[in-house]
Amino acid sequence: MSRIHLASLVALIALGVAPVSGAVPASVSGVVRDSAGVAQIGAVVELLRPDLTVAASVYTDSKGRFTIPYVVPGQYAVKAMAASFLPSLRENVRVHAKTVVDLTLNTLYEVMQWLPAEPRAANEQSDDWAWTLRSAANRPLLRWLEDGPLVVVSDGAGAKPRLKARLIATGQEGTFGESGERFSASVEDTPSDSRELLARVDFEPGTDAGMESMLGFRQDLGFAGSVQSVAAVAIHPEMEGPEGNGSEANGPQSNGLDEVALRTWETMHLGDEFEAEAGSTQVLARFAENSPNVIAAALPFASLTWRKRSSTVGYRVATASPGSLQANSTEADVSMPALSVHNGTLVMQHGLHQEIGWERRTDASSMSVLVFADNLQNPALEAAARFAAGTSTAAQSSLMLFDPASGLLRTAGPSISTAGMQASVERRIHGNSRVRLSYANGDALVMTAPSSPVALAQAFASAHPHRAQMYSLSLSGTLEGTGTRWRASYRWQPEDTVTPASPYSLDAAEPWLNLHLRQPIHIRRDGCGGLDALLDMHNLLAQGYRTFLLSDGSLLLFAQDQRSLQAGLAFTF
Repeated sequence: MSRIHLASLVALIALGVAPVSGAVPASVSGVVRDSAGVAQIGAVVELLRPDLTVAASVYTDSKGRFTIPYVVPGQYAVKAMAASFLPSLRENVRVHAKTVVDLTLNTLYEVMQWLPAEPRAANEQSDDWAWTLRSAANRPLLRWLEDGPLVVVSDGAGAKPRLKARLIATGQEGTFGESGERFSASVEDTPSDSRELLARVDFEPGTDAGMESMLGFRQDLGFAGSVQSVAAVAIHPEMEGPEGNGSEANGPQSNGLDEVALRTWETMHLGDEFEAEAGSTQVLARFAENSPNVIAAALPFASLTWRKRSSTVGYRVATASPGSLQANSTEADVSMPALSVHNGTLVMQHGLHQEIGWERRTDASSMSVLVFADNLQNPALEAAARFAAGTSTAAQSSLMLFDPASGLLRTAGPSISTAGMQASVERRIHGNSRVRLSYANGDALVMTAPSSPVALAQAFASAHPHRAQMYSLSLSGTLEGTGTRWRASYRWQPEDTVTPASPYSLDAAEPWLNLHLRQPIHIRRDGCGGLDALLDMHNLLAQGYRTFLLSDGSLLLFAQDQRSLQAGLAFTF
């Protein structure tokens, strides 16, 4: 009988140590080296669970190699430590079967040479060119572990390439100033560990349509901060607006809108916890040569941030509302404020924004709350125009800025002065997938569609400020196996609103239902380049339109965001 009991005890012990849920044990192995590629003997390598508790710990051998056997498959982090080096951490390691993770140890001096001036947000894409000048996506990032040591966090193995280029071919419709086939060419050069250069040109071949270009520069100053500049130029020869010289004898001189913006800013570190940023955007816009419709303005901005572990408290002041800074953005004019027309004069959307905010961010979640006070001048109202036969847009050019290529027009609404608040919470739900909920309230422009036809000027004059609330839900992530990056969002505001309730928000979701997909088709073995398919759809359900029937039979459809579609291919090499 005792033998039966002994056999049963052995069986229970075997079941207790067996992997749960039928999971097959995996292993983690790799090599630990320094920045010069020298293998590190006797380095400690730890396998960390999502809550940063230690699941296993081993030492490297005489060739810097390590192996952690019998690992239950799942999501882990791998940390390496050695004397005279800062610990190195690789996050979001998906362990299955035989997983290889190589780690590089750096000294504090080496980290100072290329420490990014602005920490990388958890929801940013790993190859987001729209933010290349603001972050160092492929460079290690120095930060504090929650209740832990100072570590160097790496997004992936391999050094940043010195030269990278991208060619994008897209077809799109429903976007102001951008319609039809487009080609974009971008080149990024890293001549040293502390400098970055970025150039981009965007054009429509075989036509007289607009051309856009951008040139950017970034210089890291170690712990002192960084200096950055972006210059953007946009030429829209088909744009129609107010008459250039006001003389009917000479005819309209309005066709052709040129825009130039130069944005320069400096980031400064004030000790270990404070960071300040200050800069200005210089804007020059005009219609054809000798036109009196010229805008020349300087739009300053500044911020002060205090960081303590995972919490941040900050103050920001801005005079230009942000442009479109999407992860898949191919436009070169992301630094340019919106232009429109008011009483026959070319005007620019600008104002004064002040905010005080608090944010707490961890690897798994984030939460933020801010209060703001806004004064917005010349808010841009955008509408899809379906003009009746025989209607002359030139005769109405003193009231609007019209883009014949896309069929969209812009005019300036009344000024908005408001105070409000914005709150958001974000959480990682599975692997790299994240969910984000946001709320905001403030004044927005509303338009009530009339029951009978009105004149064009009456339609524009119907816009007036009104208190509004905004709710948004966004989901994003990367599909395992296929590598598909996706982002879906839905933002609700009252349907009669035609401007956002928080126009200066830096991270607000686009209005209504939107979907963005980026599918790798071919990736080189080194992971540095390949062919991607891009798909970007805005306002899929065509919501939020305010319909105005004009006296001449024309139809205007005002909306915060027009229904639009952009698709194409991107090749990085």
